[in-house]
Amino acid sequence: MESFINPNVAYLLLVSGTLLVIMAIFSPGTGLLELGALFLLVLAGWQVYNLPFNPWALVILAVGVIPFIVAVRKSKKLIYLVVAIASVVIGSSFLFRGETWWQPAVNPFLAVIVSILSGLYLWIATTKVLEADKREPIHDTSKLVGQVGEAKTDVGEEGSVQVGGELWSARSEQPIPIGARIRVVNREGFILIVEQVS
Repeated sequence: MESFINPNVAYLLLVSGTLLVIMAIFSPGTGLLELGALFLLVLAGWQVYNLPFNPWALVILAVGVIPFIVAVRKSKKLIYLVVAIASVVIGSSFLFRGETWWQPAVNPFLAVIVSILSGLYLWIATTKVLEADKREPIHDTSKLVGQVGEAKTDVGEEGSVQVGGELWSARSEQPIPIGARIRVVNREGFILIVEQVS
């Protein structure tokens, strides 16, 4: 068990867990990334508990989350991303204390390789997310108003219609039987308001 308590192993667990958390933020929903991140971070936390660590490096790691969130969710400025990546690299590299407070216990070669790889991943993944966020949607749902389609189910308070080659949720003031021709008169989000075409 003592061979498992190692600053290099703890460093790899911490960085891997952090990267899984970031991947989970970018693609939420499956639960697998979240569970993997939790498992790795619990193991890393156990290592931190059993190894001497630098509290200042832990603070740098924790504070580094703020510019990352600001970069992704608020300002969309890449300078905040640079600050976040620098805090992850510095905080994780110096988290475990060596012989003196400023000397990391992590193997410098390992720290450099992991820092470069994780920094590149964070940069590429975050910039791609920011680019996708700025892109205009390809599908303009407002252009559906006025188009004619077909009721695929009975349409009343709810139903399905085929319009523009796609299946849409729909509702109508008057009951529309399955197979009837319909026209889109309005929309509420992704629900089309339709009427029967005589």
